[in-house]
Amino acid sequence: MRLQILGCYAATPRFLAPPSGQVLEAGKHLVLIDCGEGTQMQLRRFKVRFSRIQHIFISHLHGDHFFGLPGLIATFRLLGREKPLHIYGPVGIQKAITLMLKIGDSWTDFPLHFHELSAPNSELIFQDATFSVRTLPLDHRIYTNGFLFTLSGGERRLMPEAVEKYGIDKAYYRKIKQGEDAIDSSGALISNALLTEAPRPPKRYAYCSDTAFQPALAPLIKGVDVLYHESTFLAQEAALAEKTKHSTAGEAGQMARMAEVGRLVLGHYSTRYKDLEVFRKEALEYFPRVVLAEEGTVIQW
Repeated sequence: MRLQILGCYAATPRFLAPPSGQVLEAGKHLVLIDCGEGTQMQLRRFKVRFSRIQHIFISHLHGDHFFGLPGLIATFRLLGREKPLHIYGPVGIQKAITLMLKIGDSWTDFPLHFHELSAPNSELIFQDATFSVRTLPLDHRIYTNGFLFTLSGGERRLMPEAVEKYGIDKAYYRKIKQGEDAIDSSGALISNALLTEAPRPPKRYAYCSDTAFQPALAPLIKGVDVLYHESTFLAQEAALAEKTKHSTAGEAGQMARMAEVGRLVLGHYSTRYKDLEVFRKEALEYFPRVVLAEEGTVIQW
């Protein structure tokens, strides 16, 4: 998996503080996660191919998370897009986007599919042979979801020395990797367990946008490789975080510890703070592996 941060600040966009937007590359998929104002400019800046984006996941309908979407869709049209585009977001997103396109007489020339979400519990919203996406119910001022992205470890791994030992014909390799037994050079049936190793563990990424600190979230993201958790405020503004249903950097650190994640990525900073290192310092009090999201930050695993 490869995650790139496009924007990571809260509320009002500024020249050096773009709002939420990320691209996640998982196998053959390149998905856009949230689309704050100016996201398409950031996509161009970091040379992300627009044509590769087929799925967009919107956490909630606050402007700093989806105001860039109508413009991006319009640009897709201007670029002559033909591939379908799938948009996943709360109920109301279809009405908001289609009304704007209709008023501007700029309806798309490509299939535009909306998948509106309203379930209060975690649900599977996309799955193919290697990649899946589940919602993560969050606690914000309006209906909000995070997303859990999982890339499977693939097929079983062939052990070269074993297939050579038993004289297995290469014609069987594909089926062996899919879990089937095979016939050796003498005609005997050889168990798949003697020929392969288990697939690599799946890779997982949890995106938790705007939310109050929510211990019930921890079991849903247990052991993920990377957790992005909003950290709008520092502990000194804990009362404001509670009032606005946001989290502090320390609470993000606590969540990472509770969920036993591999790495914690902080983001969605209030622009009142001039030094991002204070966010890292506060989170490190609770969890040792902390990354600060900044424009262009790339994390691979």
